[in-house]
Amino acid sequence: MACEGWQSMGETRLQDWIGRSEDAADHVRPWPAQAFAATLNLPSAPAEGDPLPELWHWLYCRDLAPMSELGPDGHERRGRFLPPVPLERRMWAGGRLRFHGELRLGEALGRRSQIIAVVEKEGRAGRMVLVTLRHELSSPRGLAVEEEQDLVYIARPERWAPPPPVPMPEDVAWSEQAAVDTVLLFRFSALTFNAHRIHYDLSYATEVENYPGLVVHGPLQALLLMEAARRHQPGRRPAGFVYRGVRPLFHFDRLRLMGRAPSTDGQELLAANGDGAVTMQATMVWAER
Repeated sequence: MACEGWQSMGETRLQDWIGRSEDAADHVRPWPAQAFAATLNLPSAPAEGDPLPELWHWLYCRDLAPMSELGPDGHERRGRFLPPVPLERRMWAGGRLRFHGELRLGEALGRRSQIIAVVEKEGRAGRMVLVTLRHELSSPRGLAVEEEQDLVYIARPERWAPPPPVPMPEDVAWSEQAAVDTVLLFRFSALTFNAHRIHYDLSYATEVENYPGLVVHGPLQALLLMEAARRHQPGRRPAGFVYRGVRPLFHFDRLRLMGRAPSTDGQELLAANGDGAVTMQATMVWAER
């Protein structure tokens, strides 16, 4: 049974992880940003001294876990920083960010990470654990990004049971197609040092995790939405970004990126698959001009 050992492990042990923190340091080297620009087919890439586009900090401060410390799914084994949740499937479900200042290519980068919540609950998929991480990223000029990430752990289902579809809205201000394929997933996994096998190992994704195909990374969808929104609001700078995964997207799906008209509360952004079901919802808050 997937959750054997849950009670014997003790709920208080999971709660003991609240408040744990770790620090990481890196340099905003040009190569990862330039490689990602090439992956997105951008006409130009940032160079030394240029601002790092918002959300691209996900290419840096990666955890360099040795192969010996990876679990069977390719993730780092739990219990070092993340709590030892005894549920097989881990998903990056969404997050919230505030952008205070620029990160620039060539500069030093520091990250302070902390576990701020561990919550057990019952959901449609059964028992789940929600873990919320807080990250603060700083440049030599001070705090640049505040971020919270929501991780969800559930038992691995015996078969693929998609969630009820959220229909794609019709009242959008802009809409565009984005290409998704196995090469894109491989490149993004490599650039983010993400060894989670659901993104590149088709037999594992379908035969072990019981997905119908390779899973498109949630952060990749968020980045594609961010880049599309900036194309439609040239010259504007993001001040805040909230995103939430609604439905898995797979390598064989068509992806549509959409944005509604900006309002005083921000601009709603959506990603949807070829069947018209929303896969990610997001809200962009633009900085004042």
